[in-house]
Amino acid sequence: MWAIFWRDFMLTIQVCVGSSCFLRGAMNVIAEFENIIAHYKMDDLLILKGNFCLERCNEGATVKIGEKVFTGIRCEDVNGLFDNEVIPAVFGVK
Repeated sequence: MWAIFWRDFMLTIQVCVGSSCFLRGAMNVIAEFENIIAHYKMDDLLILKGNFCLERCNEGATVKIGEKVFTGIRCEDVNGLFDNEVIPAVFGVK
């Protein structure tokens, strides 16, 4: 019997928490994603997780949304990233 899990269809947002990204504000980026996800009540549509090293250490805090990688992300960038990348990926809109 095939088992299909809702989690298989959720969009994953990964924030690097390796030492370089951590020092460049990755925890603030995670906190901002948590706030936005809670605000829009999207915790059943998204998986937010920390990930050790996305191998972009010299490019600033790194976020991976689905298969797209974004570097140099600061807390102030999260709203725009959410609007421009997460919302379209989840709802299929541009």
